[in-house]
This record gives sequence, C-alpha cells and structure tokens, in this order.
Amino acid sequence: MNPTPAAASPVTDPVTRRPLDYACDTLVLGIGNLLWSDEGFGIRALEALHAQWRFGPQVHLLDGGTQGLYLLPYVEGCRRLLVLDAVDYGLAPGSVNVVRDDDVPAFMGAKKMSLHQTGFQEVLAVAGLRGWRPEAVALVGVQPAMLEDYGGSLTDTVKGVLPAAVAAALGLLAEWGVAAEPRTAPPAADERITLASLDIVPYEAERPSAEAAWRLGDARFLNEGVA
Repeated sequence: MNPTPAAASPVTDPVTRRPLDYACDTLVLGIGNLLWSDEGFGIRALEALHAQWRFGPQVHLLDGGTQGLYLLPYVEGCRRLLVLDAVDYGLAPGSVNVVRDDDVPAFMGAKKMSLHQTGFQEVLAVAGLRGWRPEAVALVGVQPAMLEDYGGSLTDTVKGVLPAAVAAALGLLAEWGVAAEPRTAPPAADERITLASLDIVPYEAERPSAEAAWRLGDARFLNEGVA
C-alpha cells in the first residue's frame, strides 16, 4: 500500500514569506527595474503609495519588477488592474499620464524602452487569450528623464512627480470604489512589499561613487578603451 503523499508546501511571497493568493478584487502593480534610474519609477511609486495609504484585504500591492510572464497568475486573478510604470509618451520628462482599458497594452507596446514592457504586453495578451475579462485596467505612467545610469536612483525630475503619480493612482482607485485610509505610522515589517535593502533611502546612500563604479552597464563591454 502506497503511503499518503505529504501535502505540498504553500508557495510563499519572497519578501513577506506569507502564502501567495493570486485572487483579489484590485491589483496595483508596480513594474520596472530599480537598477536603471527612472526605469524604477513604477516600483518607487508603488512604495510611496504603500507608505502613505492603507487598503483593504482585497487590494493587492505588488512589486512586479521585470518578471514578465511570471506575473500572469496575478493578473488573471484580479478583477481590476492598475499598473505603475515609466513609459515613453513622447512628452516632457516628468510628465504624468493616465491610459485606460484597451489603450493600455497598445500603448505599452508602441514605444518600448526595455524588455520588461515587451514582457508585460505579452502578459496582457496571454491573459486575454485565456479568457481574462477585467472590469477595468489603467496605467499611470511617467515620462522618464534618464535611463542610462546603472545603479542610479530616480532623477530629481521624476522623483518630484511621485506625489502626482500617487494622487493619480488614488483617483483611479476611488473611481473603482476602492477605499484608502491614510496611514498614521509607517508600514510594519510584515507589511513590506519590497526588500528593505532596496528602499530608496539606503539605495541612494549606499551607492558607490562614479569613480568606484562604472555606471553605464558592464564595464567589460561598455568601458573599452577608457583609462
């Protein structure tokens, strides 16, 4: 007689260590790459939103990084999707713009700045092919000022519009009937949505100087001939 197999361990979030549950009413998804200056806008906007506002259990704030198709179950599990990202709108640097519903995948694919945008456009396409029919989708994007600064934080131009981006996100969530409660204290450790080492303050403070670290990518390939 075969023994009863042990129950599989639940999949846990790598930051919070809590079991993952993909289903939610509203997913607020920050995407981008913190290592390339304004490419990290989506994550920093998500952090700012989370630091200032508290939401109910059916609202999931997620640092999607550059995960591409790995985000598919999260997207398919939500009824409403709000994406925060750096987007080339062809506008002045620091411009905040909102795109809604069917325009979101089309716009993210029109002027791709990095592979993560190609990946997320595919996420939306695959989710649609598999039957995902959200009630609402929106994108809050900012026109970046700088991307080619490896290890850099947000430029002052883009950092300065984080409050406007958070306000735009809150406005969309309010339209969707999502309640937000102002925080009176910082989020607790078990409420983290990103790694502590990547918080913007230590990230900026601990960055090596330009003399100590090549900032345009891998020096083995991009620093040839530079003394």
